[in-house]
Amino acid sequence: MRLRSAEVLRAFMKQKNFSMQRLATYSGCSKSFIGFLANGDKTTCTPKLAANIAEALDVPLDVLFEQHASADSGRRVRQGVA
Repeated sequence: MRLRSAEVLRAFMKQKNFSMQRLATYSGCSKSFIGFLANGDKTTCTPKLAANIAEALDVPLDVLFEQHASADSGRRVRQGVA
C-alpha cells in the first residue's frame, strides 16, 4: 500500500493526539517506521500495516493509503535513455 500523504498522516496523528510511539504500539510496528512514514522518507507498507494504522487512527483505509503495483508488475523500463 502507498501512503497518500505524509502531511495527512501527521494531521490525523495530531488530531487524534497520537505520538509516533503510540501509533506504532497500536499498529504493531516500530516507532522509527512510523517516523519514516510521517516524514515522507518511506511511502509504502504492507496492506496489514496500512489497515492497522488506519484503524488505530479511526479513519477509512483509502483516506490514508492507496493500492500500488509492484515495480516488476509489467511496468516497462525505457532502455538506452540517459
